Amino acid sequence: MASLSKVLVVTLKPELKVKFTQALKGDAHTLPLLAWQFVIIKVSEKEKVIDPVLAFARDDIIYFYQVICVNPENIKFINLRMITVPYQLLQIHWMNPRTLVALDTCEKCHVIDVMSSEELEVMDISDVQLVYSSSYFKSLSTGGNVSKALAYAGEHSCYQSMMTFNGQLLLLGMKSIHVMSLRNWKERIDILVKTQQYEEALKLALSFYENQAKAIIGLPGNKEKRCFIIEEKMLNILFEYVDISMKSNCPEHGKIEELERHYQTVVPVCVNYCLLLKRIDILFSNIYKQFSDDIIAKGQFLECLEPYILNDQLTSVTPLIMRNFIDQYRSKGLLQNVEACIVHLNVASLDLHQIVLLCWEYGLYDAIIYVYNKGMDDFSTPLEQLLLKLHQAIDTGKQLTDDHIKLGNKLLVYISCCLAGRAYPIGDIPENLMSKVKDSVFECTTCLHTSDHDLDEPSYPHLMSLLKFNTREFLNVLALAFEEPEFNTEEGCAKRQRVVDILLKIMVENIGFAPSQIGMLFTFLARQMARHENTIHVKQGLFEQVLEFLCAPEDDSRHEERQQALLELVNAGGLEGCDDGRVLVLAEQAQFYRVSELLYEKRREFNKILSCYWRDMARKHQAFSYISNIMRSKLYTDSEKKAVQQEALLHLEELITIDSWKTAKLVISGFTISLGDIVKQLNDNKEILFKFLDGVFKYRESSGSALHAQKQVQVEPSIHELYIDLMCQFKPNCVYTYILAADGYRLEETLKICQKNNNSEAIAFLLEKTGDAQGAFNIILENLEKKLCSLLKFLKEGDNSDEFKQKVSLLFSEADIDTIVIIQLCQRSCRKLDEKDREKLWFPLLEVMMSSQRKLNEAIDQDYIQKFKGLTRQVLVSMMGHIALPAILHTLMQDRTYSSGKFGEFKDLLLGMLDTYNYEKTLLNTCNRLLNHDLHKQMQELQRTANKGILQIYSECHICKRQFNPHSDSEQVIMFRCEHSYHSRCLEAQGGCHIVDGEEFWVCHMCNKTNRRSLSSGRFNRKPSVTSSEAQARRAYKEVHIDPQQQLAFDNLRRIQKSSSRFAILDELQKARNQPRQSRSVSLSQNKQFQLKLRPPPSSEDT
Repeated sequence: MASLSKVLVVTLKPELKVKFTQALKGDAHTLPLLAWQFVIIKVSEKEKVIDPVLAFARDDIIYFYQVICVNPENIKFINLRMITVPYQLLQIHWMNPRTLVALDTCEKCHVIDVMSSEELEVMDISDVQLVYSSSYFKSLSTGGNVSKALAYAGEHSCYQSMMTFNGQLLLLGMKSIHVMSLRNWKERIDILVKTQQYEEALKLALSFYENQAKAIIGLPGNKEKRCFIIEEKMLNILFEYVDISMKSNCPEHGKIEELERHYQTVVPVCVNYCLLLKRIDILFSNIYKQFSDDIIAKGQFLECLEPYILNDQLTSVTPLIMRNFIDQYRSKGLLQNVEACIVHLNVASLDLHQIVLLCWEYGLYDAIIYVYNKGMDDFSTPLEQLLLKLHQAIDTGKQLTDDHIKLGNKLLVYISCCLAGRAYPIGDIPENLMSKVKDSVFECTTCLHTSDHDLDEPSYPHLMSLLKFNTREFLNVLALAFEEPEFNTEEGCAKRQRVVDILLKIMVENIGFAPSQIGMLFTFLARQMARHENTIHVKQGLFEQVLEFLCAPEDDSRHEERQQALLELVNAGGLEGCDDGRVLVLAEQAQFYRVSELLYEKRREFNKILSCYWRDMARKHQAFSYISNIMRSKLYTDSEKKAVQQEALLHLEELITIDSWKTAKLVISGFTISLGDIVKQLNDNKEILFKFLDGVFKYRESSGSALHAQKQVQVEPSIHELYIDLMCQFKPNCVYTYILAADGYRLEETLKICQKNNNSEAIAFLLEKTGDAQGAFNIILENLEKKLCSLLKFLKEGDNSDEFKQKVSLLFSEADIDTIVIIQLCQRSCRKLDEKDREKLWFPLLEVMMSSQRKLNEAIDQDYIQKFKGLTRQVLVSMMGHIALPAILHTLMQDRTYSSGKFGEFKDLLLGMLDTYNYEKTLLNTCNRLLNHDLHKQMQELQRTANKGILQIYSECHICKRQFNPHSDSEQVIMFRCEHSYHSRCLEAQGGCHIVDGEEFWVCHMCNKTNRRSLSSGRFNRKPSVTSSEAQARRAYKEVHIDPQQQLAFDNLRRIQKSSSRFAILDELQKARNQPRQSRSVSLSQNKQFQLKLRPPPSSEDT
């Protein structure tokens, strides 16, 4: 049962008991809905149970609970799922164990698949005119004696108007009864077939076949029977589809391309569904027979098979189909596609004789190998025959064709796959054939003669052919084969030695191979000897020949490969019988630095290893880490470390050239030598010394900072100044930037260095730093004047070419930068200068800018003239904050550039100056208003706080605990805003009264005791205050306890915390104004002695 708020499941026997409850929430005008159904539930892969499932819903949520009834006392409810729908529900009913029908408020029936929660179909039943039972819920026959909630929810009640019975849905309408049912599986397919939607019909039938369809009715439960019935239906649809596609739906007129497009859509459907049903017999019999009636359809059918074969979906075809398939692709010249398909087919279904003849005729080598391997388990015959074909091509002495090169590459891959136990071109060799295959391929490759050899056939023809075709790759194939486990046994080692002997006999003792090919053999031997210790033996003379070849200094080819081979040989101990000194000499001549390092390390000559690093272009940066490891490690003796340090110092210039920063770090943190000694050593080569010092100071910056000065490397000022001197010579443009951020140099000496090297920017900065702002200004002004003169000269002599415009743009940028620098210098200096000294800075700068403008003539482009005026305007705008406006205007009017001509020529300049003046005036007035408003607010707040009354809460003194006597005239009570109250004498006895500048200050004893200081206190006298003599005695008594040192500390604290008066700031701003406004009354801000009276006026009760 269900109510508007919950669902209840109750047992009636053996006793009335509630077994399950579930709250129901939803819209107030929706009713609860219930529906039961026995459902087959899958418990595991093999076990299924049939249990009742309760579906209940309200609003837009449907719940499903499985009911497991073990016995009347043991009933369990398991939540299966919850479905939320996008509409409000009126009714729900089960159609079958998999399907639920839901009716919404718009009178639409929704068919829902319970397992997937998918909506299968929606049908509008508004024409039914469904009967609602609202009157029963409102109880109209009994006068409406129901709750408002039930009457409101019953507006859309239709419990009895919709029912299900035997898979049919019954609807009660106003004038009729409607019966609806779900179509069975066959009817659903037939409807699509009748409308000629064959592909949709096949897709739906396949979903039935794979048991993925929803709301299935009419199919047996047994899987085999169900699949058989559906398969027959699908084949009938396919036959009908092919028949209609070949007749009525086939285009009667049109181009061949149109017919091809038609069959390209029809044929894949037939092939795909036959493969899904695993009915290849039908595909290659009935269906192929129908397509064979049309030559175009037949061709499209055969071509459609290719992607399925390549994807291994179709692995066997009939001989007839294969013959027609080959003929179709042969006619189009696509036999390579045939070869790709053959290696994916089952050989048992092919006509081997036909396939082999075809492959030999058209050179389908992959197919030949595949047919022999898979069809006959023969791996050596195709290899031998194809090697003979390659041998014949090589013996002609002509350049190999693309087909021959392709054949050779295939043979190398085939041999590698077989010796590694892998099938060619795909897959793996069966385990029972693997050993046999490896032996047969190896014997075929290394055979002395072929089976049908002539008398003049050379020895080992197959090896000879492979080596001549591609020596490097064939040796790589052998190297991979030698890694297999079969070659690591005693018999395998003998085979490997035999191959090595054969290779030496063929390539070294005979003629016909180039020196580069012999070199490849020697490299191969060296690596094999290194990897397989004491298992490969060669003659000592031949070994010497190998060593001489590897270390040949005149041979630059494959340098790294030869070095690696020799390195592996040394590591494996293959050179134990050779003189290390001779090997070392050969390695040095061949520039095998890694080999030299290994030999030096064995001799513990670590100092000589350094040259192996910095001479090796690939490893020169590793020299620093190597030296650091040597110096820090405990595995080396002090003499060895000293030798390494001496070697590094002897070749310090090479290390600096590689990386000056790492060299500096090494010298500072790793060596026991001072920077002064290094500077003396490098003093002859100034450029190297500069690079070293540059690395020193970069390392100094990275090792510490101003915040962590203890971590910074300490450098003597003389070395610092030497670095600046060298920087002036090699990087003069970086000097100013460096000294701007650096410290640790002496100003006077550095200034002399910059003056000696004529570095004007650095000189100006140092002069400003020493306090000579005028001298710095003169230098920068002189540079600016030179650049402006050169710019004017260039403008007068130039043309309108692009190169000229770029040069002018660059010169203007330089002048603009210098202008900004000198303006910033003037602005920094004006803070320390008076009016006259400021004019000495700004007016010469303005004169330089205006004198440049005087030299301009009308022939110069107006854009460039405007740029000059822009520079002048920039100076004027910057100086207006420091020079009086009348003085600036007077200077401008006296200049002939601005005194003559029309007003429009300097209108913008004057308006800009006036705008700046108005802006500063507005800013000053705004600041005045804000400060006055701030002071007014603060005074209001202080007065409000001071005048606030104090409420007495406690009636006793917090010190002596005695009650206050309101009638006593001699007793004085002191109250604080913290609500503590005291007798004045008690508080004074506890040290709560302080005298500061002759004025009493009372402090709360309780708050002061807990380290909470009261900023202000209120004093309320119940009676007249004490006499003046008593007050003087108290002040004298208190003043005795103020220590002079405490008084001095207190005065210093007040002096430190004292800030400038805001009115003094305003007064300073007003002094800068040229024409101060005259007012009738004197403003308070002009009175420097003005003080704020922050204390409230004394009340009448205090007096």
